[in-house]
Amino acid sequence: MTNDGHGGEGGGTALLDVRDLTVEFRTRDGVAHAVNGVSYRVAAGETLAVLGESGSGKSVTAQAVMGILDSPPGRVTGGQVLFHGRDLLTLRREERRRIRGAKMAMIFQDALSALNPVLSVGAQLAEMFRVHEGTSRKEARGRAVDLMERVGIPAARARVDDYPHQFSGGMRQRIMIAMALALGPDLIIADEPTTALDVTVQAQVMDLLAELQRELTMGLILITHDLGVVADVADTIAVMYAGRIVETAPVHALYRAPAHPYTRGLLESIPRLDHKGRRLHAIKGLPPSLTAIPPGCPFHPRCPLAQDICRTDPPPLYDAGPGRASACHFWKETLDGAR
Repeated sequence: MTNDGHGGEGGGTALLDVRDLTVEFRTRDGVAHAVNGVSYRVAAGETLAVLGESGSGKSVTAQAVMGILDSPPGRVTGGQVLFHGRDLLTLRREERRRIRGAKMAMIFQDALSALNPVLSVGAQLAEMFRVHEGTSRKEARGRAVDLMERVGIPAARARVDDYPHQFSGGMRQRIMIAMALALGPDLIIADEPTTALDVTVQAQVMDLLAELQRELTMGLILITHDLGVVADVADTIAVMYAGRIVETAPVHALYRAPAHPYTRGLLESIPRLDHKGRRLHAIKGLPPSLTAIPPGCPFHPRCPLAQDICRTDPPPLYDAGPGRASACHFWKETLDGAR
């Protein structure tokens, strides 16, 4: 029995419902199949973590959902992105722009690059209110200070006129979170929000995101390659490989017993206190080129369980239990072995 293609999510109304999304990039080396039939759902108040190695299609999927894909060379070639029941891919550019920021916002990986270096952080925050809501300069500045205080920036009133380079990496990321929250969106997509931060600051930023998400009942999509940062934050995990979702599961079920060899490899590569002295596992080989994805299961050249069927037949998303799905012909063996 196969899953319905919606990432193993439960029933109920979805805030965001991505259905069979495909994205291609035309390059000198050929067509790069960056996203290949991705489907997932996020409900209000739910956190979905999207995991995978670099180049697996996580960020491209998010850019397509947000409508900020670089085109050309990228283009959406199929699927639907339903937000509050409306297919965003069918909307005119102006309508899409009105939704972006006001209803759906994104926190980018590199805050220093995302922020304007020649404008104060207060001016950048205030601009959100002035452009989208037509507020006065004085009111917008006051709301910018309130936002900075809300995300935990000390002495916000004194620092509202400071520039991005005058803040630490963790504080800049808090400012990015403040910008995303400015207009009260229903959904936030956080793309690798802790990559450049040290471990302590990572934990602070993740705790802040989780606290705000609970307080405001937003949907949150957290994109990362680090399984360690999502264990206490996510409700559901979707694992991507070569532009496909290869496993979805409730967070604790996936950590306890993965149902896909790729997920198992990712988990075994995380240092653990109870495995002190043991050699860390590494997944052999490299992810495939997106212009030449292997036939059958794209993970088969690196998979320790690969059989002949894996080299010829692409696995569907099999129903692997309550809220679970795995794109592996041998998901039962993987799940039993993990248990």
